[in-house]
Amino acid sequence: MANVIKITKGLNINLKGKAAAQVSAAPASKVYGLVPDAFWGMKPKVVVKEGDEVKAGDALFVDKLHPEVKFVSPVAGKVTLVERGDRRKVLSVQVEAAAQQAYVDFGKKDVAALTGEQVKATLLESGLFGFFIQRPYAVVANPDDAPKGIFVSAIADMPLAADIDVVLKGNEADFLTGISALAKMAKVYLGVKPGSALSNTKDAQVTTFSGKCPAGNVGVQINHIDPINKGEVAWTIGAEEVVFIGRLFNTGKVDLTRTIAVAGSEIKEPQYKQVLVGAKIADIVVNNVNTDKKVRLIDGNPLTGMQTCENAFLLAHSTEVTAIPEGDDANELFGWIAPRFKNFSVSRSYFSWLMPKSKEYVLDARVKGGHRHMIFSGEYDSVFPMDIYPEQLVKAIIAGDIDRMEALGIYEVAPEDFAVAEFVDSSKVELQRIVREGLDMLRKENE
Repeated sequence: MANVIKITKGLNINLKGKAAAQVSAAPASKVYGLVPDAFWGMKPKVVVKEGDEVKAGDALFVDKLHPEVKFVSPVAGKVTLVERGDRRKVLSVQVEAAAQQAYVDFGKKDVAALTGEQVKATLLESGLFGFFIQRPYAVVANPDDAPKGIFVSAIADMPLAADIDVVLKGNEADFLTGISALAKMAKVYLGVKPGSALSNTKDAQVTTFSGKCPAGNVGVQINHIDPINKGEVAWTIGAEEVVFIGRLFNTGKVDLTRTIAVAGSEIKEPQYKQVLVGAKIADIVVNNVNTDKKVRLIDGNPLTGMQTCENAFLLAHSTEVTAIPEGDDANELFGWIAPRFKNFSVSRSYFSWLMPKSKEYVLDARVKGGHRHMIFSGEYDSVFPMDIYPEQLVKAIIAGDIDRMEALGIYEVAPEDFAVAEFVDSSKVELQRIVREGLDMLRKENE
């Protein structure tokens, strides 16, 4: 039986536009793009040139510091553009999809007969190793490290997040194969929600997490199961990406098809779409976005996702594309004195606290207030379910006090762990950006 951990601190934000459990294939894109910025902490070295023909599974770029870590094309076709920005930074590598798809054959493998090193070698060769994220620093994992554990969260509780049960439907065999492969490299910890069909997953230590968002964050789960100390390394990977690994061993091919939620109040028909990593956002939301107001498209969920546009490509780790009102055209006459039954608030400033918890809200992208000095009010702590003092840690990062940052537990956190705290912050501090800068600062200091 799985252990049960109840998360009491946090905040559930019930937004309008949840995806219905209806799955269909999105139209195929003519051009797919792999974006290096989706793999944080990696310095890309492009290994193809425009005009090259590639198969699905062929490397497009590698990590300069660890060339064995490859990042591969999701489709077969012709490389049409290596897009660069300032200082020749690689923005994307784009491939025009061929009419007939061809795949690099990595060979079917029986996971039970493999060693941990053989599994790692296969993941490196196929480009799937790049989906591992390591703690500390929340960057692409170093293949030379020996992690104390691999953590997988099968809970998605951010606003408008994709339901893992829908995402994994039909992929259960590949998921179990993927877990077995991970278990060859290190101990696997799997976090599930109460009543999950994954509670009896073999080759993993299963822990049930119940309670408020962000109980589904893998960082919260690590903190409650086996916290990371200085000098230790843990790897994390998404449940959907475990499916990629299982497919590789079961079929011998790299298939980066994933089921994502297309959700939000400005989506006409919120639903699930089967898409390839790197697909055009325009093809994912085609004819499905309201046009009667200005809309913000987000690659990801509203709390942790990145602003995007229809011409952009789906990022490698994305499990949602969401659309909410931009809000810059809103004109609220006497808004400050209105009862605001339709507005969500974590305090009782609005009368919406009288509404039932099941009420769905339409929130826009406005900050609603100017930036202020950060105050120690306990706001962060009330929604931060980790054994860490979040306000003191953020203050230490701003001050650049590395010793203090280490003492306060920066090795355990990632920017996404502060998403809910950022949402409730009355001072409008960009906590996720600050934490990202702190992790990069610490990583540079320790190199």
